[in-house]
Amino acid sequence: MSSDSASISVTTPEHHDTIYLDNAATTPVLEEVFLEMMPYLRIHFGNPSSLHSKGYVAKRAISIARNRVASIIGASGKEIVFTSGGTESNNLAIRGAALGCRAKNPRKSHLITSTIEHESVLEPLRELEKKNGFEVTYLPVSNEGIIDIDTLKESISNSRTALVSIMLVNNEIGTIQPIKEISSIIRLTNKEILFHCDATQGVGKIPISVQDLDTDLVTISSHKINGPKGAGALYIRRGVRIDPLLLGGGQETLLRSGTENVYGIVGFGKACEIALLNLTENECKVSKLRDYIVNKIIKSIPGTRYNGSKIHRIAGNAHFTFSGVNGEALVMKLDEYGIATSTGSACSSKKQKPSHVLKAMGFSYDEITGSLRIGISAENTIQEMDRFVMTLSQVINELRKFSPIAPHL
Repeated sequence: MSSDSASISVTTPEHHDTIYLDNAATTPVLEEVFLEMMPYLRIHFGNPSSLHSKGYVAKRAISIARNRVASIIGASGKEIVFTSGGTESNNLAIRGAALGCRAKNPRKSHLITSTIEHESVLEPLRELEKKNGFEVTYLPVSNEGIIDIDTLKESISNSRTALVSIMLVNNEIGTIQPIKEISSIIRLTNKEILFHCDATQGVGKIPISVQDLDTDLVTISSHKINGPKGAGALYIRRGVRIDPLLLGGGQETLLRSGTENVYGIVGFGKACEIALLNLTENECKVSKLRDYIVNKIIKSIPGTRYNGSKIHRIAGNAHFTFSGVNGEALVMKLDEYGIATSTGSACSSKKQKPSHVLKAMGFSYDEITGSLRIGISAENTIQEMDRFVMTLSQVINELRKFSPIAPHL
């Protein structure tokens, strides 16, 4: 066999008994999801835009998936636009809404967000500021990561504000924002102001109804709920008009041109169906696992702080700061013991900058770099939690031997 046709072999140092606690970053594809996707790779491979039977089968599969995705947020299938993931959905919502609103009314050049949004929200907003002349207000947050409602009220302009974008659940600290209260404030000011919510970390974890939350645009991602990567969606309330980012064949009601990722969309739909079916049971189980390790860690490891809201947070998130410990060193050391965790976005390996979320919450540099995010799922067990806490304690004690503040802990 020539080198050109040789199969690719990848060897990794992965442990067979790895405890995976980075579910806020991504989740494994469920077996049921995998099985549902497979026929659309080799058997039902038709282009959904084709008029023949294979095209029809693919088109029908997308329709079924669209309704499944809509159901998890209490929407109609006609209000779902498929994308490549959360980042594209956020960009489509923000740029599409901002530019679309200003095209209709040149005065609509003011946008509002929070200081702790995901970069896929903040970056397009910065771009709109720099290159398109928009004004953006960045709302401060409390030391628990909850946005300042009074500042929001003061910031909204009846005549100038086009869009407000606030996330449902923060990806680092798991804090849940008061979305319903925010939407009420927006509607009382001006019902024409669009409200976008990045719900990537909340969908499938907590009950969500777009009617109850009263949102216009909602971002969803497949790989956060045991679906495949490369698939996402944007909910667009019926009657809301935004500009497309991608132009071409006019797929997805002219808002997202390009041949659809059929097998990814199918998997996404199945993942939503399963997540909705098991939501209450999973939330209860995960909440118990989180409370179990939080109590054990606080009791067994001195110099520990549990971050974020104790009440308004999703079940699967536990975020800590450990004095005298570097978070990246802690993550790498835990990985040596077969435990996958994260610093959140505390220090990006590419940008090498402290977490903007923790900074906005008033953390010092040492507190930011000493943080650890634990993402728990219903697949985890109490036995894994015991092993994790025991290993965490050992690793922290080891790392603190080289810390100048260790003797004081």
